[in-house]
Amino acid sequence: MKGNFMVANLKKGLILSLLILLVGCFSVSTFDQYVYTQTTSLKVDALNVMDRATTDYASQSDVVADLQSKLQKIYEYERNRPKNEISLQLWNTLLASDGNLLGGFLQRWKTETKLHATFISEEKKLVGRAFDEIAGLESGKIKASQISLSK
Repeated sequence: MKGNFMVANLKKGLILSLLILLVGCFSVSTFDQYVYTQTTSLKVDALNVMDRATTDYASQSDVVADLQSKLQKIYEYERNRPKNEISLQLWNTLLASDGNLLGGFLQRWKTETKLHATFISEEKKLVGRAFDEIAGLESGKIKASQISLSK
């Protein structure tokens, strides 16, 4: 069981890293301070909500719904930015309800009603890294002020 968990974690990390590496092959949108700020803020919110998963999901459903609403807002913002396919793929991976990151975690909590503290702790590491990948991608983008219009 532990070996399967480690293999799954390795696969997740490799997929996220591969997506980041692909950035060099595609033209990407410019840096957006709003996206960066929201991503780092939502990371904190998500990890705090995940800590609550040792309690009954029904008692926390309002908190989860609030987090999901905030996530939906940034996702829609990102979805409508031009040349933003890589960031959108990262968000899709993070939010997929049938995946192994935040979306899957929330779905599992809802299904099982409570989760074990050890599982939560391990999942928080993965979710935190996924948010860091998204924020890192955004912070690595060219700032609009750095684009030279003269040739």
